[in-house]
Amino acid sequence: MHLRFVALGLVSMCLFACGDDDAPRDAEVLDASADASDASDAARDYVPEPFAPTEATRAYCPRPTEEADAIEARITALLAQMTPREKIACLHGASLAMIEGTWRVAGVDRLGIPGLRMLDGPRGLSSMTGKNGTAFPVAMMRGATFDPELERRVGAAMARELKSVGADVLLAPTINVLRHPRWGRAQETYSEDPHHMAEMALAFVQGVQSEGVLASAKHFAANSIEDTRHEVDVRLDERTLREVYLPAFRRVVVEGRVASVMTAYNQVNGRWADQQDHLLRTILKGEWAFSGFVESDWILGTHGDVESLRAGLDVEMPAPTNFRRLASALDAGEIEEREIDASVRRVLRAQLCFGLDERERPLDDAAARETEAHLALAREVAERGVVLLKNDAALPIVRASVSRVAVLGRVLALDNVGDTGSSNVRATDVVSALEGIRELAGEVAIDVVESLDDAGEATVRAADAVVIVTGLTHEDEGEATIGAGDRESLALPADELATTRAVSAIHPRVIVVLEGGASIVVRDFEDEIEGLLFAFYPGSEGGRALARVLFGDVVPRGRLPFSIPRAEADLPVFDNVSTTVTYDRFHGYTHLAREGHAAEHPFGSGLDYTRFELGEPTPSETTIEADGMLELRVPVRNVGDREGREVVQLYVRAPGDDTAHELRAFASVELAAGASAEAVLRLRAIDLATWDGSAMTVRAGTYALRVGTHAEDAAWEAELVVP
Repeated sequence: MHLRFVALGLVSMCLFACGDDDAPRDAEVLDASADASDASDAARDYVPEPFAPTEATRAYCPRPTEEADAIEARITALLAQMTPREKIACLHGASLAMIEGTWRVAGVDRLGIPGLRMLDGPRGLSSMTGKNGTAFPVAMMRGATFDPELERRVGAAMARELKSVGADVLLAPTINVLRHPRWGRAQETYSEDPHHMAEMALAFVQGVQSEGVLASAKHFAANSIEDTRHEVDVRLDERTLREVYLPAFRRVVVEGRVASVMTAYNQVNGRWADQQDHLLRTILKGEWAFSGFVESDWILGTHGDVESLRAGLDVEMPAPTNFRRLASALDAGEIEEREIDASVRRVLRAQLCFGLDERERPLDDAAARETEAHLALAREVAERGVVLLKNDAALPIVRASVSRVAVLGRVLALDNVGDTGSSNVRATDVVSALEGIRELAGEVAIDVVESLDDAGEATVRAADAVVIVTGLTHEDEGEATIGAGDRESLALPADELATTRAVSAIHPRVIVVLEGGASIVVRDFEDEIEGLLFAFYPGSEGGRALARVLFGDVVPRGRLPFSIPRAEADLPVFDNVSTTVTYDRFHGYTHLAREGHAAEHPFGSGLDYTRFELGEPTPSETTIEADGMLELRVPVRNVGDREGREVVQLYVRAPGDDTAHELRAFASVELAAGASAEAVLRLRAIDLATWDGSAMTVRAGTYALRVGTHAEDAAWEAELVVP
């Protein structure tokens, strides 16, 4: 193990083990104005550079224009009153340990500056608070809902629980593209597709910030390997960067006005992410006019002081490992105070625009967590995120038609909510698959098979149906150093594969439920079973949601946010050993299409307990301008005998391009049996933009359109002209 990994591990163990009793309590840590040695500077005659509000600062601030402009004037006045030490203390975390259950950035009490209180995470209130909260399904399962409005509700609910412990910055969403499903933190992100990712992330940010909590989009950028995350240099050309790894970040910045952005641990094209001025200065703060603050990833995410600040990093977290040297650099003339002011302005803008100086911060409002509404929302997400991959008349299990169901599998009785790293959530109660099935079985006898000995085989043979709940746990995948790291393969664990095949050899009705963060190769056993569901890490109410799907109380509605290949070799090589890797533009379904490999289960696919038919789409235009929008109205009819949901998807190929058709719009319709409706797909011309060597532009030419229900479906094809 590398020394850097050892160091992080030791610090991480302390952070996870140390409670509030061990956290620093001195006023210096919590209030940047408390140092007496700096008091004489408070009376100095300092005039900061004037600042004129811009359209970007006004758009960032969720207040009327007059108030946003007044805040900028107030910040200028504060910069004149703050001492250099106070300013620098606002640019780094206060302590390696948490303080009163949050990661703190100092305020300045004498000037009414509140500071920041940060917490993970991507699936709910961080377990590091020591307090319980709703464990929502992991982001990948929420991505499987293909439902941005639902994700907006999740973001708002997470924000409410965050506020209940006095925090005001939610370190989410994780919007790193899933380049390969062996990535240990695959569960924390939404998708392998940039457009789908952007739609879900934008909704989450809007939900979080509607509650007055600051969202933090992470990890900027090209972060998709765990085991070498502190060392690896990701090499990629500008087109790949712009078209694959930045679109979701751009959407949450430009459209979502996300409050903050977190840099990644890795290097990008030879420079650490916290020193990547091309990413931070040229693109994020320049082209996208981002007006919030940029914070580092924790502990080993910062690699310099003046260089990092000048590159565009505003806040080092969780403590001033490097930024403590800014004071001496300022004294030595290595940096000017106006440069420090620019970052302080961003930090103060976030605090004041979101009204952090005007609110009470409860330390423990337990009544706001794990509410009936939040648990119901968690169950709703899990129900809508379960993906039905195969059904040879095995599902649903109709209670009136069966008397005994045998259940088994490595995760059947586990509280399997995901990684135990920084995204971990401590729930008061987690409904396991076994608990959910037993609770909702009614008069059906549920027989647990502990092993396939003679008695176990007899139990399987006597059952009317067999459900195997298997897949992955936090021991197989997760955040590196403080978790399992990257997966070893995409295969089902060997003993579970053997059990699945043995059970299917002696029973005709076997249903397999897979839990995990992303793709699990199913070719070795799928032909031998009758039903297959992907249930991700489904959260506090996951077992109850799964049982409702199995018994047909609700219909499966999820769609795959990644491709399941026939073999791992069909995907790009996953290199989590080398310290330099190269990314091209192709991964997931675009790689499969380019290489001529059909997926076992394509991106966007999923079955229902009913059937749908798509009619001929009606386009609003056949030609659109570079700033225009195409609307496609697609008739959808439910031709089965159950209610259900269809997700209609629009894929586009750019003129003269060698890429696959790529997702550019999706819409869903919920229909009763026999009912019809229209799915309305809206394609913005701006979402067709590609890198032309100097800018993202919408190329003139003829675009190939494809409408279907997954990445390999071509139910309807047409052309669109951009003059």
